[in-house]
Amino acid sequence: MNAPTETTRPPVIGVFDSGFGGLTVLRALLLEMPDARYIYLGDTARLPYGSKSRETVVRYALSSARFLLEQGADLLVIACNTASALALEDLRDALPIPALGVIEPGADAARAATTSPADTVLVLATTATVHSHAYAQKLRSLGLSAYEKACPLLVPLVEEGWLSDPAKAAVTAEVLHIYLIEALSAAPKAQTLVLGCTHYPLLLPLIETTLKSLRHPMRIIDSARATARSTARLLAQSPPRLHTHAADLPNLTFYATDSTEKFQHLGSQFLGQPLSQVHLLDLGG
Repeated sequence: MNAPTETTRPPVIGVFDSGFGGLTVLRALLLEMPDARYIYLGDTARLPYGSKSRETVVRYALSSARFLLEQGADLLVIACNTASALALEDLRDALPIPALGVIEPGADAARAATTSPADTVLVLATTATVHSHAYAQKLRSLGLSAYEKACPLLVPLVEEGWLSDPAKAAVTAEVLHIYLIEALSAAPKAQTLVLGCTHYPLLLPLIETTLKSLRHPMRIIDSARATARSTARLLAQSPPRLHTHAADLPNLTFYATDSTEKFQHLGSQFLGQPLSQVHLLDLGG
């Protein structure tokens, strides 16, 4: 019998997050590479990663990554700021496939958008990401200074759906307004804003409106879009070598480690389209 010959097929991209926010990265990936196949894992049973130690985050990230590798992923996208900050290098050391986080692409996009090295980059992020100083360190390595602003109320407001109903959206707008006033008071010359949380793309219209009301227009960097572009470039530079007997995967496959019903309902808001079947997965403790 002849050995199977190498051929090409769409790449299989594994995407994981501790929850729902990474679906905004998946949405950007679908726009950038609609013909690829995607396996998404939301580790909802063990969220939030931000309250865990580095050792625990690494362990969780490795278990998720190895599962995606077993499912046929050719490349891994860590669609989680906390895991990108704390576990990226461990994943790259442990995996035989490329791994890309969301922090480096976001910082690189901010550098490309910044007209003067003297400008300060404003990073809006969760408390855990701010405490890691991952964005500040990466931006500093690119010759830029950064002011990182923790916005702990934004994620729960987004996940509770306080964006569509006018009365609830007004509360979210007021919270965002306060955060931006505080941030701009500390970094008044900032001209570039990085969305340092994968939930924040859902807030983009509200952020733009708020900045306009404050008469402080800024170049806004969506780390999800930047990550999608970086993923496309990485695959173009080194496409995976694939065999004819590779599994014939569907275009989109979803796994969650907790309630699949909640993931399917809430996830559709992040992805911007209805989710197909969500499979329940047990990764242990």
